[in-house]
Amino acid sequence: MKSKYIIIVVITLVTFLALRTMNFENKSRVNSNSSLTKDYSEQDVNTIYLAGGCFWGVEEYFQRINGVVDVVSGYANGNTENPTYEDVINKDTGFAETVEIKYDSNKIDLTDILLYYFKVVDPTSINKQGNDVGDQYRSGIYYVDQSQVEEIKKVIEVEQRKYEKDIVVEVIPMKNFYKAEDYHQDYLKKNKNGYCHIDLSEAETGIERDQSLGNTNPYSKPPDEELRQKLSQEEYDVTQNASTERPFSHEYDKLEEKGIYVDIVTGEPLFSSDDKYDAGCGWPSFTKPIEQGNIKELEDNSLGMSRTEVKSNSGESHLGHVFNDGPIEDGGLRYCINGSSLRFVPYENMEKEGYKDLMDIFK
Repeated sequence: MKSKYIIIVVITLVTFLALRTMNFENKSRVNSNSSLTKDYSEQDVNTIYLAGGCFWGVEEYFQRINGVVDVVSGYANGNTENPTYEDVINKDTGFAETVEIKYDSNKIDLTDILLYYFKVVDPTSINKQGNDVGDQYRSGIYYVDQSQVEEIKKVIEVEQRKYEKDIVVEVIPMKNFYKAEDYHQDYLKKNKNGYCHIDLSEAETGIERDQSLGNTNPYSKPPDEELRQKLSQEEYDVTQNASTERPFSHEYDKLEEKGIYVDIVTGEPLFSSDDKYDAGCGWPSFTKPIEQGNIKELEDNSLGMSRTEVKSNSGESHLGHVFNDGPIEDGGLRYCINGSSLRFVPYENMEKEGYKDLMDIFK
């Protein structure tokens, strides 16, 4: 009887530790997972410098935007060399708190970078953003290539229509930039309750691009009224309200046909049948997306759990979650996706529907 009790205790303890380990691994994945784009070629990387008040918030904000490959906090366009934070704050150095943004031009262009920027700064305010006052907190767009100027001016022209007062963001060449002290880098990641003058969630809500600026994204999200007509109630609830369909209820769970799965909202390609497998969970499961840049992974603490939510990049559609219990030989991930968030495009229809460039993934 005593040995039976000991066995039960041991099994309970092992189960607890296993669950705790799985939860820790998932949390580690969330915390280590930055939306900074990893799959890019150096030749496609462009740089722009933006000043918009305290650099802590601006840095963290742009790190959450797909297509951005690196963000560094620093001091720009001053009149001394190698300034310290104390120099910038207390001395007349002329520097502005600025972030250096490097982005993959294949995934996001300068116009979209600037549209994200104008979402979180007051461009009519002089030497003040949020609670921060002083010329080091001025707003500015500092370019490294003269060819960027026309695009910058066009965006400002469109933004000006939203304001009665003049936009006072300075647009000048980058003269000098010095990286800020280490404790300033990734400050809000290190200090979860640190001061931030901007709404970081604006990085997740996307941008609307005025027609006069053109549209480089073929997978733009339609207006809500159009979505309600296009989607079924379940498809709308899943993609727009993060609902979850019943397990084993969608035909895509058991579908084995060759082809790709795209965002039902925008048509953005997400997953391939080559990476699909039967996980036995009741939802379509994949070992990886077609392109990592076509999805976003966000921390999700809803329902008393710590999970990683998966969204489409362009449409911001809720897709499902990713877990660390997938096939080890294929990377160990399981993208557990609602079939209602997807549209299947058979291989033989891919060229006709505009996905010819993806047909090579099946060779």
